[in-house]
Amino acid sequence: MPTQIGTTVDFNETKVIFSSTDLAGQQESDLRWRLIQALQTTLEMETLFNIFFEQVQSQVSFDGFSYRLDLLDIDLHVGKQSLHSCSYRLITQQDYLGELTFYRSKRFPERELIVLEGLLNVIVFPLRNAIRYRDAVTAALADPLTGAGNRIALNNTLQREIELAKRYAQSMAVLMVDLDKFKDINDTFGHSCGDQVLKKMVKKIKEEIRGSDVIFRYGGEEFVVLLTNTDLNTATYIAERLRICVANLGLQQNGETVPTSVSIGLSILHPEDSVNRLLERADFAMYSAKNDGRNQVKVCTETAAADG
Repeated sequence: MPTQIGTTVDFNETKVIFSSTDLAGQQESDLRWRLIQALQTTLEMETLFNIFFEQVQSQVSFDGFSYRLDLLDIDLHVGKQSLHSCSYRLITQQDYLGELTFYRSKRFPERELIVLEGLLNVIVFPLRNAIRYRDAVTAALADPLTGAGNRIALNNTLQREIELAKRYAQSMAVLMVDLDKFKDINDTFGHSCGDQVLKKMVKKIKEEIRGSDVIFRYGGEEFVVLLTNTDLNTATYIAERLRICVANLGLQQNGETVPTSVSIGLSILHPEDSVNRLLERADFAMYSAKNDGRNQVKVCTETAAADG
């Protein structure tokens, strides 16, 4: 039968910095101080966990672990999952730092659980620093009004995802989403209402797209949705679903429903595409949708974009 062990571990700084008696033996004490030194070399969460995984293997054998922090939508995995597991909720006096779950194919004996718990003292404060760093980086890459990624995040993410898609021969699509008649909304209902429309639209789009997909603010009322590992048929279906959900936002202002719709241009990644070329085709298709009456989805073909 598989075993699942769960506990909450409360930490304080003096325990981490000064105590070494909770690990039995000089070998374990040496590992503790090697970890302290190694974990101080990075603020990148993935690197932090990889160091922890490699170092701890000398004392406690396990197949892998997962880390979750729902508040920041972090879900990381190192190694692989196995039959038996033990979980720890990491809490300091100031912060909840998420949950670590360790996996292996056989049960964890009591002594090894004690070793693991002692080593958690070492990772918890580097982890707190990594969380704060990640949060700061995320904030720097987000549009302050809507919470969508900003242009810097768009360029960085698109470049990386294009390279990955080409390397592994995967399909990929982008949607250029433009809110129709946004000036009319601002003029009729006020700029505050316009801001609320943008925020609610982004919120609804995030709810409709998959966890692997990302939305970015391209400028003004124009947004880009990145659809990873997505073929043309699936991308068209998602685009149409987004169009419908925006049309049904139903935002009320002074007892009146604010009319909302979007024109969406879709482009699929081609082998020779750069970031700019992929976005240009989506932009071309979006303007085609606007010129044909708005509130619709248009797919860009290479021929149409070249002629335009």
